[in-house]
Amino acid sequence: MAISTGLSMIGGILSGGNAQEKAAGSAAKAQVQAAERGIQEQRRQFDELTELLKPYMNAGERSLIGQLALAGLEGAGAQQAAITALEQGPQYEALVRQGEEALLQQASATGGLRGGNVQAALAQFRPQMLSNLIEQQYSRLGGLTNIGQASAARQAATGQSTAANISNLMQQQGSARAGAELAKGQAAASRFGDIMGVLGSFAGMSGPGMARGTYFNPGLF
Repeated sequence: MAISTGLSMIGGILSGGNAQEKAAGSAAKAQVQAAERGIQEQRRQFDELTELLKPYMNAGERSLIGQLALAGLEGAGAQQAAITALEQGPQYEALVRQGEEALLQQASATGGLRGGNVQAALAQFRPQMLSNLIEQQYSRLGGLTNIGQASAARQAATGQSTAANISNLMQQQGSARAGAELAKGQAAASRFGDIMGVLGSFAGMSGPGMARGTYFNPGLF
């Protein structure tokens, strides 16, 4: 009867310990899965932001190249090509035509159509108009460059934040796994201690009565 009771107690200890280990493993698995979902969401959001910012970054990159060309930092050939493109563009032609017509109309109204001042003004008008257009184009490109730079900076900042968040989530995964293993180890140690306690209790019960009727065999446990 005593042996049966001892076996029953040990069976309960083993069953409870196994349940504790299983619960610890399940809790750790849930934490790891939750952290993994968080990691995937962080990556998804970063990839989505990258796609949204890509057009602005590409525009900023192209506009920076245009600025460098106009400034002569890409070489004389690139600078001349950029200026020629403006000079042959529809905006320049329209501005020149409107400006020259205005000068001629004004000179005609004042009777100075053939005067030297009019001819000098006409000679200076085109170069001045081209210079103004170059400055305007450089400024417009600068606006796009700034947009691209801001987009790149935002992507970089988001990347750093995403990396930090993913690192934290990975640490949570590691902590969950370590916690589960620690809980299993503690459960095993507790189970071993409880079993030894039961064995010790029955060993302590060994006396004249048990010696006559029952032989305690630790191998049964």
